[in-house]
Amino acid sequence: MTDTTAQVEEVLHAITAKDSCAAGMYAALSGDARASVLGQLDVRGLRALTATIKRARKKAFTAARGRFLKIAGDTMRTPAYVVDETLIEENMRVMRYVKDRTGCKILHALKSYASFATFPMMSRYLDGTCASGLNEARLGKEEFKREVHTYGAAYRDEEIRQILQYSDYIIFNSFHQLQNYGQTAKGLGLEIGLRVNPGYAEVATEMYNPCAPNSRLGVVHEAFFKEFPAHENVVDGLHFHAMCEQNSDVLDRVLKSFEKLYGQYIRELKWVNFGGGHHITRDDYDLERLIGLINGFKKRYGVQVYLEPGEASVYEAGVLISSVLDIVTNRMEIAIIDASAETHMPDVLLMPYRPNVVKSAEPCEKKYAYRLAGPSCLAGDVIGDYSFDRPLRRGDRLVFADMALYSIVKSTTFNGIDLPEIAIIRDGGKIEVVKKFGYEDYRGRLS
Repeated sequence: MTDTTAQVEEVLHAITAKDSCAAGMYAALSGDARASVLGQLDVRGLRALTATIKRARKKAFTAARGRFLKIAGDTMRTPAYVVDETLIEENMRVMRYVKDRTGCKILHALKSYASFATFPMMSRYLDGTCASGLNEARLGKEEFKREVHTYGAAYRDEEIRQILQYSDYIIFNSFHQLQNYGQTAKGLGLEIGLRVNPGYAEVATEMYNPCAPNSRLGVVHEAFFKEFPAHENVVDGLHFHAMCEQNSDVLDRVLKSFEKLYGQYIRELKWVNFGGGHHITRDDYDLERLIGLINGFKKRYGVQVYLEPGEASVYEAGVLISSVLDIVTNRMEIAIIDASAETHMPDVLLMPYRPNVVKSAEPCEKKYAYRLAGPSCLAGDVIGDYSFDRPLRRGDRLVFADMALYSIVKSTTFNGIDLPEIAIIRDGGKIEVVKKFGYEDYRGRLS
């Protein structure tokens, strides 16, 4: 018996015994060994492995809560984004498992998280990045160093050559731009895609709904039906994106609409990209349903399937640590902190939403209630109302959860407020401050 065979047998036994170590053992195997494990499991065994992997992720993230609180209590300068690389890797393992079960390819969406200090680890699991334009495409090529898929609502003449230089796949949003740039891209060896509107979405907030009425994103079916025959020899794949922080049941319904509109064209293509918005690493996400949808689609059409989640890569893997600067009273207690909703976590105001603060509760649940507000001059720079077991004091540290996604990439220097430092918790617990900001970063954006 070879070492690999013995390892496979050991993992199979652990899965059957519902051993809590089975997920880690499976993750440590080579690709061929993981395939061997999957090939020997029946439906019940596969579901057991899925459940084990999800439990392992949940356990790791629960344990990390105390780690973030300990770091917040240390002397780290605030405000600071702190990203735990070991938690990102837990998310990567979940996504690689989907790849193992389906043969799909998964890209990381740079628009949600682009802190390249963790890219060497992430690139071991994912197939590449998806970019929205020149700078993201270049970052993906130079730092992630795998496939780069670029989609832009519209490309500029003066940038397209560089975009093509850094991209492996280029996806167009209109037949006009496909006509302008498609042959050039084809001549450079790129794969050509066209984004289409799948005709269905369930995104509640219209600002985040790519399929909202009058959306500019994706060719609508009426235009596709008329114009695609003249371009089908150039197009290698279709791309759609219709989801936002949603589960696989939504993808099921989106796919039904997409196939009804575009199914007759798919078999002549090489690939279909299901876009982003898949919350694959959330505890309640139905992985088995996703796996079934991908496998069913591939069986029907014989094409490669891509997913490009962004949030799922770093979901719950980072925090924003802030200090209480002052406490004022105006009909209620207001804690002014050194982190700002306007500058450091803008989706709090845009979505809007109320972020979780570790060891806090709703305003009336605990004894001491406070409004948390930022230091900027914007009157509405308010994070939300919270309650705590004890009174807040000036100098106290607060930990805002799930701040790796769409916070670091969106932060600004409005009011001349410094950007938070970026720190990475490496494997073994070492904290590495990978980026500091100061006056030059503010000044450098101005004239």
